[in-house]
Amino acid sequence: MPGDPRRAPLIARLAFGKPGKSGGPGLPLDFTVMAEPYGTDSDRRGHPGGDQCGAGQCGAGQDGGRLVVRSVPVPDPGDDFLGQIPVPAAVAWVRQFAGLAGWGEAARVTLPAGADRFTAAEKWLRELADGAQVEDAVRRSGSGLVAFGTFTFDDASDGSVLIVPRVVLGRDGTGNAWLTTVTPAGEAAGAAGEGRAGDGPPWATGPFQPPEPPGDIRWHDGSLSAMEWEQAVGEAVRRIRHSAGLRKVVLARDLHASAERPVDPRVLLRRLAARYPGCYTFAVDGLVGATPELLISRNGWEVGSLVLAGTTPRGASAAEDSELARGLLGSAKENEEHEYAAASLCDKLAPLCSAMYIAPRPELIRLPNVQHLGTRVRGTLAAVRSALALVGAVHPTAAVGGTPTDAAVEVIRELESMDRERYAGPVGWVDADGNGEWGIALRCAQLAGNRARLFAGCGIVAGSDPAAELAETESKFRPMRTALEQAD
Repeated sequence: MPGDPRRAPLIARLAFGKPGKSGGPGLPLDFTVMAEPYGTDSDRRGHPGGDQCGAGQCGAGQDGGRLVVRSVPVPDPGDDFLGQIPVPAAVAWVRQFAGLAGWGEAARVTLPAGADRFTAAEKWLRELADGAQVEDAVRRSGSGLVAFGTFTFDDASDGSVLIVPRVVLGRDGTGNAWLTTVTPAGEAAGAAGEGRAGDGPPWATGPFQPPEPPGDIRWHDGSLSAMEWEQAVGEAVRRIRHSAGLRKVVLARDLHASAERPVDPRVLLRRLAARYPGCYTFAVDGLVGATPELLISRNGWEVGSLVLAGTTPRGASAAEDSELARGLLGSAKENEEHEYAAASLCDKLAPLCSAMYIAPRPELIRLPNVQHLGTRVRGTLAAVRSALALVGAVHPTAAVGGTPTDAAVEVIRELESMDRERYAGPVGWVDADGNGEWGIALRCAQLAGNRARLFAGCGIVAGSDPAAELAETESKFRPMRTALEQAD
């Protein structure tokens, strides 16, 4: 639809800058950089101070107890640091074999449905942090008090969760590593290096439960069969073509797996991190996956995002792979789908930034199973906002909802015949300074004992073909299917 006048305002909104000399994001046209980017109220790390997580009436943990937090440097556990998690109930956020892995629960909040669930999570974490006694000898993003979270896609769905683990092992990939322990005041501290047996590593404070593969897997249809889902896609295309306002709807489907044994998240984490090192491999409250899409990162005043939309498979040969990539980059349909996603993120993030830089054109993002169009966005905040506040401001983008958002979500509720729960919602971590990284929960499965519920979705526009969209979901199921079925 290159000549469609309805797309002109969308394309104009993306044109924030011109390519710089380095070929990276260009200079901003509509924003100016803050004269004092870090203000006068900075914390001990040089990051913005203030009430970063809000204030409220939420309790400090489920029992209202005060937490004692201690972060210390430890020897680098190496690339397989996910293999150090001693129990199945793991939380993790890892990319390129660096990140955070945790276990146990020092505090937890489960949030009811509502558009205010992000604000409620901020208030809870702020009160928890304000009451905590923190000794942080590491002093970097991801040390001290850290919470892992997974939020529902739909405002109308219950089940968003924020968890503060009892132990977090961090690694930056350059030889630096740290251990954070969190205990209720008055309980034996279990500090790093205390209580471990023999010559074990400092994080080995208890017995190690070896992970066990899930065994044979049986597969079952989800809420819709493949044929029924194709029909739903056809109906979405019909509505888009006959609507004066609806432009894009992201439709998802689910797939159920039954395993011979309980599915240990650690097994999936290690398999996903090894096969998809460039993705963000995550686990929170039984939701496990490897997402390629960074919804928002926040480090001090600086924020960033990687918007993905527009997909093609990988080729069986280098020549076929290149041909598919050229087709993706030149496809009017795929670029239209991508433009809606990039515009929606930028429209929501721009009012929160004093300066914003957007890559002038999409780039090719190659993963082992698919290729995507990607646009990188970075900005400087105009005022202090935590990563959680930013997540609440930008979710959902058109990458997982559609355009316009409210109309697309109504179509999703009607045609998908399922509750997405936390699929396509924000997943990630935030520390007490408001820094953090949050992705979109894609290429994932929700685990429950020996069962797993997988999800995959596609952006539907006027030019979509139902059969091609079904094939795309099969490609997007592949990371989790392989992680469940592969032999170690």
